[in-house]
Amino acid sequence: MKVVFFHDHRIVNYKNKNYSNGSFSDEVFNRYTNVFGHITFYSRNVLLDKMEKKLSQIINEKVDFIGIKDFSNFLNYKTRYKFNYQIETSDAIIVRLPSVLGLLAARKAKQKCKPYLIELVGCPWDALWNHSWKGKLVAPFMWYVTKKMVKNAPYVLYVTNDFLQRRYPSTGRTINCSDVALPTLDESVLDARLQKIKQMTKNKPVVIGTTAAVDVRYKGQEYVIQAIAELNKQGYNFEYRLVGGGDKTYLQSIAENYGVADKVIFEGSTPHERVFDYLDDIDIYVQPSKTEGLPRALIEAMSRGCPCIGSNAGGIPELLDNAYIFRSGNVKELVTILANFDVEKMVKQAKRNFNFSKGYAKEVIETRRNEFFKEFAESVKIHD
Repeated sequence: MKVVFFHDHRIVNYKNKNYSNGSFSDEVFNRYTNVFGHITFYSRNVLLDKMEKKLSQIINEKVDFIGIKDFSNFLNYKTRYKFNYQIETSDAIIVRLPSVLGLLAARKAKQKCKPYLIELVGCPWDALWNHSWKGKLVAPFMWYVTKKMVKNAPYVLYVTNDFLQRRYPSTGRTINCSDVALPTLDESVLDARLQKIKQMTKNKPVVIGTTAAVDVRYKGQEYVIQAIAELNKQGYNFEYRLVGGGDKTYLQSIAENYGVADKVIFEGSTPHERVFDYLDDIDIYVQPSKTEGLPRALIEAMSRGCPCIGSNAGGIPELLDNAYIFRSGNVKELVTILANFDVEKMVKQAKRNFNFSKGYAKEVIETRRNEFFKEFAESVKIHD
């Protein structure tokens, strides 16, 4: 069976070896090769002379990498011919949306009556609208095209339980299956968290944390900075520790303007294996995003028993109690939630979040996903 996967993801080739970031790691590719055998991954492919940081090598020999350097290549007839050839010679297509390559591939697959499966991992409207003024121009078109494509798709995998399903409904076979898969949860993690909460004193600051790139405006860290500035004026003692790569200039300037530069700590990029140590050190996790699918960072924080707060963006409200959701960008609501977060409530939310996150254990998620993929594979065989 020839399965071709289409997405805008960037694959880097350095010294004849392929590298990627965590979005498509070896572990992620194994999800597909374990069910479909060999797959072809069509994406944006870049040849580098110097290695970049934060990339891991793809060693799965059952994955072939092809694609384009950038989207302007589609003006070239030869590039379009090779793109169409991959679809025409395939047995099945998998596309991940939002993505331009994914939409083009799904459209061509439908025209050629090829079986295809869509993975919807985010909302193109939210992502583009909150990106830039150029994004606002494109957002309505991408929303419409995505909605139409998903509606008519024979198979759709949603990463949310409800949000993306309501915004982009489908008449085909569907499943809600998060892209997050947690390691086995140890009850000792919750015990340590409860002990940490009970040992909190007024002499030490309450430490808030967020894990996200610090130079991506739609992640919303600025709202947390403004909130702790207001709270500390009222006599509270909050500190904000941000983990994530990127240029911190913008957020640092906000912290300085609001007089809390000494309370906002940029910890920079942290290897993923050390993120849990960071989460264990903070007191409250906040996901203040303007746009999200189902955020891995928030689910990971919940799995460490963190009391959590989130905006109402995307699938975040599916994860948390309503009392700990604020309207995206509404600093006043965030201030109120933080001010009312006493020890009793923190203990209750720590227990609640830890137990809720068990639904995202690796063995649970992978079983659901594999069954859906196998059903799709069997339908392809019947189709043949």
